[in-house]
Amino acid sequence: MSDQPLVLGVNSVYHESSACLVRGSQVLAIGEEERFNRRKHAKPAGVDTADQLPTHAIEYCLRTAGITARDLDSIALSFDLQRRPEPITERVTPGSWGDPEGERIFRAGVARIPERLAAVLGDDVGEKIHWVHHELAHAASTYYASPYSDAAVLSLDGIGEWTTGLLAHGRDHKIDEIRLLHYPNSIGFLWEKFAKFVGLGEYEAAKVMALAAFAEPGSFGPAMKRLFHQDSSELDVDLDALRFRVEDYGPLEELFGPRRRPGEYIDHRDAQVAAALQQTTEEVLLELADELFHATGSNNLCLAGGVALNCIANGRLARDSRFDNIFVQPLAHDGGTALGAALHTVHQCHDITDRWEMTSPYLGPSYTEQDCVRALEEADLEYTRLDDAPREVATLLAQGLIGGWFDGAAEVGPRALGHRSILADPRRPGSREIINLRVKHREYFRPFAPSVLEEHAAEWFDIHANSPSYRFMSFGLSVQADKQPLIPAVLHVDGTSRLQSVTAETNPRYHALISAFHEMTGVPMVLNTSFNTYDEPIVLTPGDAIRTFRRTGLDFLVLGDFLVRTTDGATPSRRLSDGDRDSSPIGD
Repeated sequence: MSDQPLVLGVNSVYHESSACLVRGSQVLAIGEEERFNRRKHAKPAGVDTADQLPTHAIEYCLRTAGITARDLDSIALSFDLQRRPEPITERVTPGSWGDPEGERIFRAGVARIPERLAAVLGDDVGEKIHWVHHELAHAASTYYASPYSDAAVLSLDGIGEWTTGLLAHGRDHKIDEIRLLHYPNSIGFLWEKFAKFVGLGEYEAAKVMALAAFAEPGSFGPAMKRLFHQDSSELDVDLDALRFRVEDYGPLEELFGPRRRPGEYIDHRDAQVAAALQQTTEEVLLELADELFHATGSNNLCLAGGVALNCIANGRLARDSRFDNIFVQPLAHDGGTALGAALHTVHQCHDITDRWEMTSPYLGPSYTEQDCVRALEEADLEYTRLDDAPREVATLLAQGLIGGWFDGAAEVGPRALGHRSILADPRRPGSREIINLRVKHREYFRPFAPSVLEEHAAEWFDIHANSPSYRFMSFGLSVQADKQPLIPAVLHVDGTSRLQSVTAETNPRYHALISAFHEMTGVPMVLNTSFNTYDEPIVLTPGDAIRTFRRTGLDFLVLGDFLVRTTDGATPSRRLSDGDRDSSPIGD
């Protein structure tokens, strides 16, 4: 066995529970618990769930390396309870966050994590544990995964121990703190609150981002800015109005009108609120980026934290910030803190100076041809082996069919990147409505992303800063005006797309598929969305893929080199009926 230290990173305290195994500076495996237990976000982020560990993800990481707990040199946890102060005075729900009894329950749960780890691993690991503060774990997850030896680092999320953001300077194998943001100054919590204000769920910021494109802020812009800044030019949120800890929207209703209840119809007013939130967020990010540029003197910027999943804001940073190069780690939400905690511990506690670069997001489990065949036969599905799966799938897409593509090791992060994807023809206007309404059963206004050959991306999109993270679907960019009519299914209402660039080096089969589609159609991209329905995580195993295929109206499923076709003739690519169209007033 290598003499390089083995470090297991674990994230469990809030949500997106995950594990990561690192040997030296090299990442061996990343597991996201939700993919294994099939619960979105892995578990509820309650005061009583901090010690619910990602047991499946941990087992996957150890199994991948062929080791046991006794082989581990360190275990890095992405939370440091010593940094959590006593709660401030604010409106709270009894027994929940910020309430003394809720805090007591939460602290007790965090303190139990070593005991729970010992039970899961079958070994007393107390002396191996390192507690890495949450925001530093986010920052480490992006800087140590980036190609830069000198970079400004910005982490922004909901809350860690009590921090909500970190501005730092990464140099070689160290990260130096410049400034911390603290609760209640939380951009992540602002997005959670407004997601619920417009009738969505607290984890549905991506839907709010999509909704924002349908309107301008109008008169809501100044009110939103006051919530972010009060009487200060810096981030200084109005906690009395926002009331993060309680389901009270009275002050917001005075500013923006009645709260939209879950399930109620979303209208133009809601889009204006979303647009004001998006615009103000972008402005704050630009201000923070400018501060970092002057503080570090670096031309490189690394982003992490849940706010870094806002691809439109990232696109604005690429276009308007002073940085020439931007890296966004694809597992930017809390799931990435297992990676960051492990890398921080390797570099700071084991004195490893070599760096690892995340060139590929395909760090999850993979399955053999035998696994695929076994799942197909257990499901009693007829299947055929394809001689050239990428080309034959490209042919089906060019014919207007919509299918599931399951190939290789799973990608990490919340966005499918060509290994667990639903694919369609981006030229067909109806593809978006078909997938939203009949396949994924989700809101009609949600856009879809294009996976584009990297060598042709600049011919179709307005690309600004250099970034390897275009390969991770991290930026929303404008589609060039003359190309917009050619790809209506991946064009959002504001003329942008959240592109993923694809290379032959990192994803040869997916690149071959898109290349074949390009040859057939003249369009160097396909529509790509995550292989799941609205109420489940992205599929992980062949069995997951088959179950989701059967729940949806997909025309076909490809597992590796095996093709399954829909046999009932009810394909989703037939023309939508009037009853399937949602005549939203959002665009009015």
